[in-house]
Amino acid sequence: MVRILLAPAKINLTLEVLARRGDGYHGIRSVMVPLALADELAIEPAACFSFECDRGDLSDERNLAVRALRALQLDPPAALRLRKHVPSEAGLGGGSSDAAAVLRGAMEGAFGPVPSHDWISVARALGSDVPFFLAGTGALVEGTGERVTAVGALPAWHALVLKPPAGVSTAVAYAELDKRERAIRPRSESVSLRMVEALQRADFDAVESLMQNDFQDVVAALVPEVRDALEALRAAGAGNALLAGSGSCVFTIAPDPERIAAIDRALALDASYGRFVTAFAPTPAWRA
Repeated sequence: MVRILLAPAKINLTLEVLARRGDGYHGIRSVMVPLALADELAIEPAACFSFECDRGDLSDERNLAVRALRALQLDPPAALRLRKHVPSEAGLGGGSSDAAAVLRGAMEGAFGPVPSHDWISVARALGSDVPFFLAGTGALVEGTGERVTAVGALPAWHALVLKPPAGVSTAVAYAELDKRERAIRPRSESVSLRMVEALQRADFDAVESLMQNDFQDVVAALVPEVRDALEALRAAGAGNALLAGSGSCVFTIAPDPERIAAIDRALALDASYGRFVTAFAPTPAWRA
């Protein structure tokens, strides 16, 4: 029997980059929410392992979905077919979400008896965003991605995501950010903690006022296409425009689809910029 799993994209409503730690990684505080924009992963039992992806450049053993399956050391093996909808290397977490979908499938018995694993440790070893995608809803993410606190049911809000025709190196973004003098707020003054409260109240005005990404100014200065996308959203009437992760995607949110559609129609960008009209992913009943 074929089982279909959805691997949603994510956006960061906040992204606070903290000091570099002794292990060389930066700590973060971020409020992330999953989107209805999602990859599709088909899983079915098979005599031997096979993997197919409709993106040829993502169809080998380096794919995070494959690495997740390998990490589980499952027997019997399975056939995976991945259909990509989430743009890659865009700050939307597509590869991490694909890996989390494999883990979630294993936790739900998609590969047979549920194996015994420290799921968070497996997720963290695959990538810093993978633990978030196991939450099944929006979450406050801290540490280097391993501390995930679910926020509960998400409001039924809408989003417009733009993919500029350019990539962003996360390593370069961090390096450039480290060159800048900046104040790092203590946790008690964190914009992300206030964002959690606003999101749980479904207070759109408060959420909009708190949206922040420490990478935004750095990346907009480095990548003209990102700067142009942010400016185009604002010119089209977006009350908020924010970088997703370390980029290159940018987005705006609104409480109703009509507002998103109006912004989309008013955008003055050429066809090299990808556009995705979507919404916050529905929250599973068990997370609400």
